[in-house]
Amino acid sequence: MTFLDRDKYGMYKQGASGSQGPGPALMGADTLLGEDVVNTEEDSLGDIKEIMIDMRTGQVAYAVLAFGGMLGMGEKLFAVPWQALQLDTVNKRFVLNVDKERLQSAPGFNPDAWPDMTDVGWAGQINTFYGTDPSRSGSMGMNMPGSMVGGTTVGAGAASMGAGHAGTTTGTGTGSSMGGAGTTTETTHTTLDNGSSSGISGTGLNRDGTGGAGGL
Repeated sequence: MTFLDRDKYGMYKQGASGSQGPGPALMGADTLLGEDVVNTEEDSLGDIKEIMIDMRTGQVAYAVLAFGGMLGMGEKLFAVPWQALQLDTVNKRFVLNVDKERLQSAPGFNPDAWPDMTDVGWAGQINTFYGTDPSRSGSMGMNMPGSMVGGTTVGAGAASMGAGHAGTTTGTGTGSSMGGAGTTTETTHTTLDNGSSSGISGTGLNRDGTGGAGGL
């Protein structure tokens, strides 16, 4: 069963007029649950059980991979950084460039004892094992032109979706807010964790058409 089979709303189907849906640049999270994961040697590494979203940034942080065990018994869970996975749109599966034997020694956890995934020390172990860059959390490769950051294609005007704040994406972009009116352009400066300031320029469009700031 693949993400095409789990597509309950027809988001991946081509319309009668030839219009193309959002996939594979934007994918429904629910359709990816249960997706198989293999390595570059075609070894099966299990399947995706859950997708963890960082509500502070709006980006996908980890895919939770189930590996080992029989019929769900004795299996171990692994939080794999989203950027360590590639979506194989041809064979409809994920690819993780980790040797099967090495994965057995990866930081993992039991289904009834989930770790605190916001813990800096825990996250450092995960990124060290998979060789991922924590400053690029949410980035993901695909076997198609371009790459994705939290489901958003990287390029000019890429936007950040923060949970209750402006986010920390730098550059010029277009965003939307949920209340207010009209269209205005403004620059927002966001203080990053290291104390530096990042400018975000964006055009915000509010629902009632009477003015609002860009970004979320």
